[in-house]
Amino acid sequence: MTEPSSATATPVGEVVVDWYATAARDLPWRRPEVDPWAVLVSEVMLQQTPVARVEPVWRAWVARWPTPADLAAQPPAEVIRAWGKLGYPRRALRLREAAIAITERHGGVVPDDVAELEALPGVGTYTARAVACFGYGRRQPVVDTNVRRVVARLVHGRAEAGNARAADLADIAALTPEDDERAVRFSVAVMELGALVCVAGTPRCGACPVRERCAWRLAGAPPHDGPPRKVQKFAGTDRQVRGRLLDVLRAAHEPVDAAALEPAWDDPVQRSRCLDSLLSDGLVEQTEDGLFTLPGAGDDQGRRIQVVVAPPVG
Repeated sequence: MTEPSSATATPVGEVVVDWYATAARDLPWRRPEVDPWAVLVSEVMLQQTPVARVEPVWRAWVARWPTPADLAAQPPAEVIRAWGKLGYPRRALRLREAAIAITERHGGVVPDDVAELEALPGVGTYTARAVACFGYGRRQPVVDTNVRRVVARLVHGRAEAGNARAADLADIAALTPEDDERAVRFSVAVMELGALVCVAGTPRCGACPVRERCAWRLAGAPPHDGPPRKVQKFAGTDRQVRGRLLDVLRAAHEPVDAAALEPAWDDPVQRSRCLDSLLSDGLVEQTEDGLFTLPGAGDDQGRRIQVVVAPPVG
């Protein structure tokens, strides 16, 4: 991206940080008193899930399990129940596994090193960098979908970001302020810019603090030249059926038989396939007498659990 020729022009990153000071949403996991564990919980919950759905669950979660050791001590069934309707419930099990690893390997303290964070179950590059940056105030480029879209338009003049690239981290690092504190602030500010203003589809360019420096606008806002974005459907998918089946088991006080799962979904073939996938993923267990329960919940009923692993669903 070409910067204005004036030597006094404020760098793009600084402009975005200043904009964030008055435009940011008041999200609880961004507050100064929030510790790295609560930040990690928020980042896992926010994966593919809207903020409005995450906030009440996050508040309840960190109040109930304020440390990794607290979560590590819980049976998987309780963790899945607490996850509720956030979707992709395997994230709940992975977060519990990460809590166990933090407790056993790191003395119950979330590590601040990106490589050590990436070694935790279920923690990828983005989440590791986000925890180091937002939880510990480390200067780390953090790139999510919103950030990539901002950079695609602002720097490269493209309407959409396309596939992730190795250069994404370098692109955002080049815009990051030199001061460490403002660098951390920029990492969250540019995410907010992508979430609120530089949105997919029809961006709110009139509200953008760097609209006069945006390569995409300067090029006349050319349309996206790639394939159209796929809209994820939910109704009728296996995801919906799996969620319905888990709803039954979350509400049950003891293991249930297959007949109790029938009202969750009419199609017996799809229902059976989804139940098999839940068993394979470790989100459901089957007792020796053929009943179904959340993992670990059968132990509370004094039953011996037989874990059934089904082949992957094609």
